[in-house]
Amino acid sequence: MSDAEDTTAEANVDTLRRVLELESLSFTSASRESDYFIGQNQYKPDGRVFGGQVVAQSVVAAAATLPADRLIHSLHGYFLRAGDVSEPIEFGVERLRDGRSFSARRVHAYQKNAPILSLIASFQEEQEGFEHAEAMPAGLPGPQECPELRDILAGQDSPQVTEWLNKRPFEIRPVEASLYLNSTDDRQREQQHIWFRASSPFGDDPVLNAAALAYASDFNLLEPVLRRQGLSWTSPGLRVASLDHAMWWHRRVRVDEWMLYVQESPAAQGGRGLGYGRIFAQSGELLATVAQEGMVRIKAPQ
Repeated sequence: MSDAEDTTAEANVDTLRRVLELESLSFTSASRESDYFIGQNQYKPDGRVFGGQVVAQSVVAAAATLPADRLIHSLHGYFLRAGDVSEPIEFGVERLRDGRSFSARRVHAYQKNAPILSLIASFQEEQEGFEHAEAMPAGLPGPQECPELRDILAGQDSPQVTEWLNKRPFEIRPVEASLYLNSTDDRQREQQHIWFRASSPFGDDPVLNAAALAYASDFNLLEPVLRRQGLSWTSPGLRVASLDHAMWWHRRVRVDEWMLYVQESPAAQGGRGLGYGRIFAQSGELLATVAQEGMVRIKAPQ
């Protein structure tokens, strides 16, 4: 990277850290939960809150009600309304259960007195136990052999997309051809692969790293639905919106180290498509598993 690119990368990661620094409240305007927080938004050109951001903030809010030795291992959430980047988000946390090893929390994210996300997360003390894991795909080019998505789209006539990519706090290096440029006729492609990492050092706080991975897990997880259908992000009439998000952490993560996101779509039906992904460390360890269903439709021309 050039000095200017380094400065921009550091600024983007600093923005993510600030977004994840929630302020404690004594109440929220629309909830009856027991713990309350407020957070700011990362700018997004279309004015909508990025779903991964509010999921990551919910992870931080839930973790703030727990001892440091209980780390998140799973979450299941529903996106209920589009968020507005010009409005702060209030978070209400309900302490559902604290057992000897596990704790459960429900988090609601509010704007304008209405929930925009409802999420349940589970936390566990780190313990010894049985282990097995899926292997990382072999034979793929490494991250340094793949072009950065910002470079792929440089000069394209899509300022909203490029402006958003330039503000993302992660380097993104797709292995396959990008669907931002054109469609693919390879409808039988079962998987797509993306290398990614935070674009500058992020520190070793396990809560913030887990939250930042939740943020990044929302990157293009519905794209395999388009790939299977021979579509691209520029297909006329395309409408895509995330409906829910589920994630399982299998071990601690460092988001400033290269990770491989293996994504696929097992099914699409009724205007909905399912995206499924596994996130591997560059060393081959399986770090996390993610699933997301979304609305995927082609709107008929008027």
